[in-house]
Amino acid sequence: MKPDRADVPEPGVPLPSLRSTYGLVQWLSSTDHKQLGIMYLWTGLFFFLVGGLEAMLMRLQLAWPELNLLGPEAYNQLFTMHGTTMVFLVLMPTLIGLATYFLPLMIGANEMAFPRLNAMSLWVTILGGFLLNFSFLAGGAPDAGWFSYAPLSEQNYSFSNGLDYYSIGLIVTGIGSIGAALNFVVTTVTMRVKGMGLGRLPLFVWMVFINSFLILAAFPLLNAGLFMLLIDRQLGAHFFLPSSGGSALLWQHFFWAFGHPEVYILALPGFGIISEVIPVFSRKKIYGYGTLAGSTVFIALLSFGVWAHHMFAAGLGNPVNTFFAAGSMLIGIPTGIKIVNWIATMWGGAVYFSTSMLFALAFIVDFTLGGLSGVAFAIVPIDWRVTDTYFVVAHIHYVFLGGTLFTIFAGIYYWFPKISGRMLSERLGKWHFWLFLLGFNMTFLFQHLLGMMGMPRRVYTYPDLPWYGILNFISTVGAAMMGVAMLIFIWNIFHSLRKGVKADKNPWGAWTLEWHASSPPSLKNFGELSPVRTERALLDWEEDKKN
Repeated sequence: MKPDRADVPEPGVPLPSLRSTYGLVQWLSSTDHKQLGIMYLWTGLFFFLVGGLEAMLMRLQLAWPELNLLGPEAYNQLFTMHGTTMVFLVLMPTLIGLATYFLPLMIGANEMAFPRLNAMSLWVTILGGFLLNFSFLAGGAPDAGWFSYAPLSEQNYSFSNGLDYYSIGLIVTGIGSIGAALNFVVTTVTMRVKGMGLGRLPLFVWMVFINSFLILAAFPLLNAGLFMLLIDRQLGAHFFLPSSGGSALLWQHFFWAFGHPEVYILALPGFGIISEVIPVFSRKKIYGYGTLAGSTVFIALLSFGVWAHHMFAAGLGNPVNTFFAAGSMLIGIPTGIKIVNWIATMWGGAVYFSTSMLFALAFIVDFTLGGLSGVAFAIVPIDWRVTDTYFVVAHIHYVFLGGTLFTIFAGIYYWFPKISGRMLSERLGKWHFWLFLLGFNMTFLFQHLLGMMGMPRRVYTYPDLPWYGILNFISTVGAAMMGVAMLIFIWNIFHSLRKGVKADKNPWGAWTLEWHASSPPSLKNFGELSPVRTERALLDWEEDKKN
């Protein structure tokens, strides 16, 4: 008998993972990890459109010297909301969404360890996002940058309620991230299929697992700082007010002790996606599974020893600067090991240049460029020269877009057949890839030059100095190309959902367990599963059948 529309399906009821048969109520009340994962992905896409529109408005304002399309107050709000939205409401929810959908499938489980906590994590993340954006209607959005340095974020300098919505919104989203991380850890530890030791985890699961400890350690630091800022602003405390005995540097320590691990919180799941995509499309086993996994642990540990390299210009003193400079350089070693592993995996392989693989290759190139400019920031005299210039803007976008976002695109093109049961159009995918790649490098490559020429960041306009106008104009044209590429991507998703070629269980010939489930998976992911012997379970089972 067909359930009522308001019924929540019980385990065993077939459930299409993308198009519910039972209506919106089922989605809103769902605790199914696949549905929650899909809602995370839609959330990320919605806020990507919001953050992308904010970026386009900023690039139009900066397209030419001395333009006045936006005033300084509006510009301050836009660059604050753009950075905050992209980090906390786009990249984080999208990565958590992919992990929520695929982690149980990849370890042979039928659900997360705490399904209701899983649902709560999603909804508080969405609530935090809407609280943050409600500030536009409540007197003004936050305007002190995504880092909200004190004392600029205190009442004396930021009069609207924007920073209060910023604090509450990020505290709420942080609670959601902590809940998700706790769920990933417990699920990975307790719900693996028989035979899957920690040394046989798919690398995406391994990196989400390690990453979850980073989230559990870093986000409480941010939330503590945000609570103190809120108390300063609403109850008249003085934690971060130097004029009355507080310390502005204390805010920077809180923020960057969270903020630098956050770079790796956004990078590690992407490393995991790439580690799944490259071997499948190279038709080779991943090179150096052990070093790829082990280097992740070193990155996680070192990420907590480098935060003060964001504060070299704050005057902490040479011993402190030297310690954090050394730590910042060391972290390049395990990251470099991963890049060598990925290249070695492709070496001699039968590489198939699918859209997913193209984004993986672009990630290696652009993330390496972002990493090299990051090493430059670890050298104190260079940091003093280019800090707070457009060199920083270029660097952070090469890491977050060229790094994390490219891996997300690679993952979506790779896993879309499993989620939807249909293939994304490869023809539209190639248009998306080439337009986005060209636009990305036009936008941010030249900003390195602007930074070296001394153009400061966070300014709403600039004088007509040599090269400033033309380089900014190229950046704006590049941003417009990325916007067109995103429209193609979104059209590809909606068109393929309706008319895409139907996908079978394993269209790429992959080896991890999610490809053993139907496409899309039923409510109960698996029936009986045989024990696994290696990290390539499907290949092992095929060989068993032949024997």
